[in-house]
Amino acid sequence: MTQRQILQAFEQYQQSRMQFVQTVAELANRPQNIQTLQNAGVMSLLRPLLLDVVPSIQQTAALALGRLANYSDDLAEAVVKGDVLPQLVSSLASQNRFYKKAAAFVLRAVAKHSPELAGAVVTSGGVDALVLCLEEFDPGVKEAAVWALGYIARHNAQLAQAVVDAGAIPLLVLSVQEPEMALKRIAASTLSDIAKHTPELAHTVVDAGAIAHLAQMILNPDAKLKRQVLSALSQISKHSISLAEMVVEAEIFPAALACLRDPDEYVRKNAATLMREVVKHTPELSQLIVNCGGVAAVVDYLSDSRGNVRLPGIMMLGYVAAHTETLAMAVIVSKGVPQLALCLSEEPEDHIKAATAWAVGQVGRHSPEHARAVATANLLPKLLALYMDANRSEDLQVKCKKALKAVLQKCTYLPALEPLLYDAPSNILKHVVCQFSKVLPHDSKARRLFVTSGGLKKVLEVKVEPGSALQEHINTINGCYPEEIIRYYSPGYSEVLLARVESYQPGA
Repeated sequence: MTQRQILQAFEQYQQSRMQFVQTVAELANRPQNIQTLQNAGVMSLLRPLLLDVVPSIQQTAALALGRLANYSDDLAEAVVKGDVLPQLVSSLASQNRFYKKAAAFVLRAVAKHSPELAGAVVTSGGVDALVLCLEEFDPGVKEAAVWALGYIARHNAQLAQAVVDAGAIPLLVLSVQEPEMALKRIAASTLSDIAKHTPELAHTVVDAGAIAHLAQMILNPDAKLKRQVLSALSQISKHSISLAEMVVEAEIFPAALACLRDPDEYVRKNAATLMREVVKHTPELSQLIVNCGGVAAVVDYLSDSRGNVRLPGIMMLGYVAAHTETLAMAVIVSKGVPQLALCLSEEPEDHIKAATAWAVGQVGRHSPEHARAVATANLLPKLLALYMDANRSEDLQVKCKKALKAVLQKCTYLPALEPLLYDAPSNILKHVVCQFSKVLPHDSKARRLFVTSGGLKKVLEVKVEPGSALQEHINTINGCYPEEIIRYYSPGYSEVLLARVESYQPGA
C-alpha cells in the first residue's frame, strides 16, 4: 500500500468525522429530529469528538451538544451524566475562540433548565472558566460567556453568589461599556439576574459602579438594550430604600418617563416596573416622581396599554396613593381614577382586576374627598359585583371587599351609596348604612332625598339581628325622622292602613 493510499484513509476518516458532526449539528436544530438522535446514542458518539485533533470537528461537536442540551432538561441531564462538562471546562482555557464560544453555549444550554443542572455547571468549575472568558479580547467569546453566567445566576441567590464569588461583577460592568450592542444587552441582563435575588447581591452590583453606566443607556435608541437596562435598575431598586435612592440619584428621572411612550411594549412595561419599584418605598421617593410628572405619564401609559403590560402601571398608582392624602390626591388630579375604572372593566384577567381593586382602595381610603372621586367614577357597584361573583378568584374577591370597606368608611357622597342598599350583602351593607347614619342627622336636604328616592323604605325592610352594629346604624337613621314617617315606610304598614280602611265605619 502506497503512502498516498495510507494518507487517503486518514483523510477519509477525518472527512467522515467532519461530515458526521456537521450533519448532527444541523439535525439537532430541528425539534422533530431530537428523539431519533437520542435513541441512536448521539451523546456517546459526540463526546470523544470534543477532544478531536481537528479544531473544527471539536467546535462542531460542541455546537451539536449545545443544541441537544438546549432542547430539553433530559438531554441536558444526559450531557451532565456523560461527564462532558469537565472536558468542556478544561478546554475552555486552552482552545481557540471558536471552540470557546461553542463550549460556553453548551454550559449555557445545560444551566438554563433548572437550578440542579446549573449547579452541575458550577461544580464542574464552569463559572471560573467562564469568568476567565470575560477577559478575552474577542467580543463573541465574552458574549457567549456572559449568556452562560446569566443562565446560572437567574435561578437562585446561591447560584448568583457563585457567579459573584468568581469575580464576574466588575467584568460584567466593563462588558456593559463595550461598543458591541449584543454584549451590552446580555451584560445588562446578567447584572439584572444577579441583582434580583437579595439586597446583598444588588449591593454587590451597585458597589461595582453599575448604576452610573446603566443610567447613561436609558435613552439609547436600541430597544432591546433599554429593556435590559430598565430591568436591571428595577431589580436593584426593589430591595430597599437606600438602593432605590441610589438609582434615583443617578438622575434617571425624568429620562425614564420617556420610555413609557416607547414603541417597544417591553421597554414601556419595564419603565413602569422601575417606577413601581421606586415609589413603593417612601412618600419622599413617590413625591419626587410625582414632581417630574410621573403619575400623569403612567395614566397616559395605562390608556395606551392592554393586558399584563398595564399591571406595573396600576400598581405604581396604588403605591403612590397609599403613602399620603396628598399623593393620593395627585393620582386623582392626574385623572388616575377614571383610568383605573377602565382597567377594572376592560381587563379580563382576575389578577389584573385584583391589582386594580387594590389600587382603587389605596386612592379612596384617605378622606371623604378621595372616596367621592372613587364613588363618582361608578367604581363601588363594580367592586361589589366582582366581590359577589362566585366565579372570580378568591384573591380578587378579597381585594374588592377590602377596597369597598376602605372607601365606604370615608364616603359621604350619598347618591353613590344608595344603589348599594339594594345589592350589598349584610357584611358590606353595614358600612353603607353606617355612612348614612353619619350624614343624615346633619343634612336636612339629604334626609328629604333619602325618603323620596326610596332609600329609607329599603333600609326599613332590612332584616337585622337585634343588638348588631347594623341595627344601631338603622336606629340612628330612624331617629332622624318623625315617628309617622318611619311607621309609613315600615314593611306591612300599608296592610295596617288597608285593614283600618276596611274596618272604618263612616259617620260612626
